[in-house]
Amino acid sequence: MGHEVYNYGMCGAEDPHSRTYVQNGILAAVLLNSGAADYVVTGCGTGEGAMLACNSFPKVLCGHIATPLDAYLFSQVNDGNCVAIPFAQNFGWGGELNLQYIFEKLFCAPGGGGYPPERVEPEQRNKKILDKVKEVTHTDMVTILKNLDRELVKGALAGARFQEYFFDNCKCEEIAAAVKEVLA
Repeated sequence: MGHEVYNYGMCGAEDPHSRTYVQNGILAAVLLNSGAADYVVTGCGTGEGAMLACNSFPKVLCGHIATPLDAYLFSQVNDGNCVAIPFAQNFGWGGELNLQYIFEKLFCAPGGGGYPPERVEPEQRNKKILDKVKEVTHTDMVTILKNLDRELVKGALAGARFQEYFFDNCKCEEIAAAVKEVLA
């Protein structure tokens, strides 16, 4: 679909840098708040834990996406920047097709277009209200990184390619410095 994709996550079952869904939330927040990523696809067995962890952070709006309809409506109505997918629950026969269709519907049109058409204006207004609420209810990412358990954050930022991708793509010097401090 023309998007540039970076795998900051685990690279297979034998990856020595496994993460909890809480650590996936930390990683997603660092990537999105720093500008190192525009969109994050994550998940866990049910997708619920990853979604909750991601939504614990500022500037992350994560939807729980289990179907192509979820994907389309989340993109058009909520215009988030992160999705959590259930990678174990209901992932049986045809699961790979469902995943393919999820991505097709998630990225088939620019986000925030609204749905149904007569609800475009109120949906876009509600999204702006939610963004303003999150600005008030969440602190900045640098403060969060300094106050979280250092080993928890180190585990979230561990990975074969994290440092290479992150520092090449990061657009926020303050978050880059905070990440360097954590990793030191």
